[in-house]
Amino acid sequence: MFTSRMIGFPSMGRRSPFAEMERMAKQMDLLSRAIFGRPEMRPFAAKVFPAINLTEDNEKYYVRAELPGISADAINLEVTGRNLAISGERVIPSEGENARYHRREREAGRFSRMIGLPGDVDAESVAAKLVDGLLTISIAKAASARPRQIAVN
Repeated sequence: MFTSRMIGFPSMGRRSPFAEMERMAKQMDLLSRAIFGRPEMRPFAAKVFPAINLTEDNEKYYVRAELPGISADAINLEVTGRNLAISGERVIPSEGENARYHRREREAGRFSRMIGLPGDVDAESVAAKLVDGLLTISIAKAASARPRQIAVN
C-alpha cells in the first residue's frame, strides 16, 4: 500500500485537504489589505460601472448603460473611431458626520468606460437619452459597415 510520504506528498493527517488553501486565501487577504488599504480598494473588489449592453441591428449600434441617480448633465459621451467613451461623476449626498455604515456598496466619484464598437460608425449620427437611470445611446453604422442586399441575376 502506498502512502503520501512514499510518493513525496506531505501528510495531511486529520486536517481537511482544503485547510491549506483556506490558510493561503487568508494570507492573500491580509497581504492585499496591507498593500491596497481599504477593502474596497482591492483589485478583486472592483466593480465595473456603469454596467452596459451593446447590441446592433442592420442600421445602428445600441449601447444601454445603467446610471441610477445620475443626471443627464453629469454624463459625457464621446465617439472616436470605433470607440465610445462614457464618463461622468456620481454624487451621493452625505449621510452626516454621525452616520455609522453597516453596509456600503454605493460609491460616489468619477467614472469612465470605453466601449469598443464592432464596426465603423457615423460619428455625426449619435443620439442619447436618459430615462429612469437607463442611458440609451444609438449610433448609426457607417455606410460601409451596413449590410447591403445584392440582387442575383
